[in-house]
Amino acid sequence: MSQHTKVIRPSRRDFFSRMGDGLHGAALATLLGNDLFDANPALASTSERTSYDHNPRNPHFEPKAKAVIHLFMNGGPSQVDLFDPKPLLAKYAGSPPPRDIVSQIEFTDEIGTMMPSPYEFAPRGKCGMEISDLLPHLGEVADDITLIRSMHGEHFNHEPSLYLMHSGRTLPGRPALGSWVVYGLGSENRDMPGYVVLDDPIAYPINGIQNWQAGWLPPVYQGTRFRSEGPPVLNLQREEEVPTALVDAERKLLRRLSNNHRNDRPFQPQLDARIASYEMAAKMQLSATDALDVSQETEATREMYGMNDQRTRSYGLRLLRARRLVERGVRFIQVFIEHQIWDNHLNLDRELGYACAKTDKPVGALIKDLKQRGLLDSTLVIWGGEFGRMPLSQIGEAGTSGRDHGPAGFSIWMAGGGVKSGHVHGATDDIGHKAVENRVSVQDFHATMLNQLGLDFGKLTYNVDGLEERLTGQYPARIVKEILA
Repeated sequence: MSQHTKVIRPSRRDFFSRMGDGLHGAALATLLGNDLFDANPALASTSERTSYDHNPRNPHFEPKAKAVIHLFMNGGPSQVDLFDPKPLLAKYAGSPPPRDIVSQIEFTDEIGTMMPSPYEFAPRGKCGMEISDLLPHLGEVADDITLIRSMHGEHFNHEPSLYLMHSGRTLPGRPALGSWVVYGLGSENRDMPGYVVLDDPIAYPINGIQNWQAGWLPPVYQGTRFRSEGPPVLNLQREEEVPTALVDAERKLLRRLSNNHRNDRPFQPQLDARIASYEMAAKMQLSATDALDVSQETEATREMYGMNDQRTRSYGLRLLRARRLVERGVRFIQVFIEHQIWDNHLNLDRELGYACAKTDKPVGALIKDLKQRGLLDSTLVIWGGEFGRMPLSQIGEAGTSGRDHGPAGFSIWMAGGGVKSGHVHGATDDIGHKAVENRVSVQDFHATMLNQLGLDFGKLTYNVDGLEERLTGQYPARIVKEILA
């Protein structure tokens, strides 16, 4: 370079205009974008966030429902014995099953013959919805539900089907339904978790806590399990009484230390979730104890939920607590039932009768109770399992018979939350094996649930390694508008 060459230094404007090129420009744009979104929450509501918590967030559009109670029926309830009467099965009783059904059976060495339902169906309510005699209490609220008879899944094993129903894919590691909902909307109760799980004291469901995991969403959105027996949340109360003033001072000090620690370590979602869980635990010492204390309910209410009957007491307790949680602004409540109570392979008569006797009365009570309190319109209640059962018998060594898994066509129902009342959607074929009319995929079901909460399933996304992930994944999905009120 000549000593007479004039060095032209870029101006500030030149620097910023040229920094738009390449990797440096992308990094700078990200930093500036974060500052912009922090300063303007309205922009952050439609773009990637910089913080994650349970604070209420605006939906994408006006919602029909504010909360969800998901009654998950582990094991796969039999649609042809409960919701989907098939008189033609009587014609084929005792006949070998068609070849296309045999190819979809898990236990091929136990294949029986075509088996009509041994139970009677009758029209229920003013709508005339046909429901099995095994569910008399649900029959009393038939005018309040939408029954979908055309659900279909992707796999005949429990584990992948549970992953599909709870996270949209047959693979582990993805966020659960409740995690997506609370990520999108937060919670109206600052003193309680936004996503609560009420599981059965007898056993975890298949896949355990993976059914309510946050996956790669920030861990603050994982479901919080409340125990059904004993203290709902362990170690929530202090072992010794401490003066209120001292407790308040202690909490203020801990909050200051936690904030200092967090500020020195930004962008650590695990740390944020851990601190948030401790803060939530402190708030829950009063709020959770009150919300789960059903002794405050009238004797008539407790009787309605079946809490005076040994068969229904445990499940009734969980459903009554679910109603109390909804009243207090909890966004998503998921209720599980035993291990695989509906997995009736070889003892259909005994096991299916047991499952219905344990759940039917509390479920009917929940719908009635929400309705009489003015909560049903704003609460979406969902009932269903991971798949249904086959229309043929499965024969065991002792000659007992039941039904094998049937993912090609099964039934679920919804109530409240802006869905139609006394409505039946879709149909399976003449023998109840495969969904053929107005078919509803699991992704369609998920998209419809989010829609009722005011969330656009295509816009509710989270960036994972450069891919904008969503509950419905990259699968085609539609909102089932035919069931919406």
